[in-house]
Amino acid sequence: MPANTARRIIGKIAAYAADPASQQNNIKMLKGSDAIRLRVGDWRVIMNDGTVLDILEIGPRGGIYD
Repeated sequence: MPANTARRIIGKIAAYAADPASQQNNIKMLKGSDAIRLRVGDWRVIMNDGTVLDILEIGPRGGIYD
């Protein structure tokens, strides 16, 4: 993953942690799971949303759901 993409993903995760409503258009609940997905360009962040954000996986959109 390029460094600029990693910084962008970290920024989006931090923005979601600070104010979940700010990323509402990039968040979606995953079917058949308690996890949510955060869309950051062509990358996806799969995480559990609770008291503490638990990042499960980060990857490109094509292979992240396999």
